[in-house]
Amino acid sequence: MPRKVDESACISCGTCTGECPVGAITLESTAHVNPDQCIDCGACEAACPVGAISEE
Repeated sequence: MPRKVDESACISCGTCTGECPVGAITLESTAHVNPDQCIDCGACEAACPVGAISEE
């Protein structure tokens, strides 16, 4: 199951985008996970300094 971003917690730091091995995360005003690309590895969740990313 792809990860989801709590937009109210996301600080738009971009750490998750650099950690995603498949480029499934884009950073606009907040991070967004493309569910079609996400391989559910958890790298973004582990890297997020504010815990804004979790399993759906």
